[in-house]
Amino acid sequence: MDFSTHSSPSGAEPLTFIEMIDQTTIISLLSTLAILFTALGISKLVLDKHTPGRLRFLFVWHAFDALIHFILEGSFVWHCLFSSTSVREVKGDYFPTPYYYLGQDQKGRVWGSQAAVGQEGYLGAMAQLWMVYAKADRRWAGVDLATLSIEIITVVFGGVMAVLVCWDLAKKNVARGNLAMIILATAELYGGYMTFMPEWLSGSANLDTSNFMYKWIFLAFFNGLWVVIPLYAIYVAGADIYDAIWVRSIVEEQKKDE
Repeated sequence: MDFSTHSSPSGAEPLTFIEMIDQTTIISLLSTLAILFTALGISKLVLDKHTPGRLRFLFVWHAFDALIHFILEGSFVWHCLFSSTSVREVKGDYFPTPYYYLGQDQKGRVWGSQAAVGQEGYLGAMAQLWMVYAKADRRWAGVDLATLSIEIITVVFGGVMAVLVCWDLAKKNVARGNLAMIILATAELYGGYMTFMPEWLSGSANLDTSNFMYKWIFLAFFNGLWVVIPLYAIYVAGADIYDAIWVRSIVEEQKKDE
């Protein structure tokens, strides 16, 4: 078992982009698109037709964000906490489980999505999805304590906050919506930093950047969304708050002059 390289295992030549497009990968990518279209559909149902474009975009993003947290990342957390099997049952390489994980001796056992491959239904499908992503970042195949800790708070706090933002945008509760957007965006930027900085500082031992799909789609594009759009959310919400404070200061100055 070797998770210390940055290329394909066993010294094999990296797969080409076409060779990596198997059925599971296609389903994984389509599931993300399905979540995006669901978020778009929700925006059509609940937003006023006169909603500004920037707020409509941010509503769709936060609806998409909430669904990703609850459906996809929620399944990752579930498998880390409840799915385990014997090492002998895992086909191929596996991500080792911390020795005293959940307060028990885990010698000879593995946890996470890798332990749920082959299960039927929703949880089995989600395990397959995470094993596709784990080809680019091996930590997502099993239990990495830092990653799991971040994902637990992301699902619970991030998911609820994203729903709150959507609610406030739909109800035109601008003040609380802006505040919630800034809090959530800051948390997600910090979460992304804490997910990847330890990995970079340790030489990116678990990342496979040997080909276009893993490096630029799985790692750069999908994770980059949670950098660029939260920054935009902070910009929009911050500008709105600044304008409100500026108007209030003018009104107060006018009152002083009366």
